[in-house]
Amino acid sequence: MSALLSPPPWKPSSVVPQPRKWTVHEFDRLGSLGCFEGRRAFLLDGVILEQGPMDPPHANALEVLTEAVREVFGAGWRFRVQTPLHLDPFNNPMPDLAVVVGRPGYNQGHPTVAALVVEVSDSTLHTDLTAKAERYATAGIADYWVLDLNGRVLHVLRDPQPLPPGLGATAYRTHLILGPGDAIAPLAAPAAALLVADLLP
Repeated sequence: MSALLSPPPWKPSSVVPQPRKWTVHEFDRLGSLGCFEGRRAFLLDGVILEQGPMDPPHANALEVLTEAVREVFGAGWRFRVQTPLHLDPFNNPMPDLAVVVGRPGYNQGHPTVAALVVEVSDSTLHTDLTAKAERYATAGIADYWVLDLNGRVLHVLRDPQPLPPGLGATAYRTHLILGPGDAIAPLAAPAAALLVADLLP
């Protein structure tokens, strides 16, 4: 004679496992614990992503770019190289260069806005022009540049505007592609222009 099985005393859960979104503060904490040592990690939409190692052309371009931008902006600005930029609670893209108003020194918290953000791209062009561009546009970054080392051009993205209702996103309306012979001035430092050729390694 078989025993009758009674139903469990609880109702099966209808909740399915969901991906865990990391916050910028949790991401920073992991970094301070050494979890990303020797790695180039960043946070997009709560997901921790990792870029490959930085090759010499990328490092050299970033060094040249930083010095050129520093000369154009002058005093009264901070030049943050591959440091946190908290766009919102779930986005810390760790831009290659962010120009932030103020003087270098001890400041409370990481910046949330920048007058200019630049990404140096050798293997990340698609991400820099899509996912990162959308995050910067949504955060209201008015001047976003992507230095494409392989194509030897500078992408200049400006005029962030919301996309049609329902899409829940913001995009740049202006996208200039400048060659080595072209020049561009940052929106926040319009008096001095930079020659694209001088930014390329």
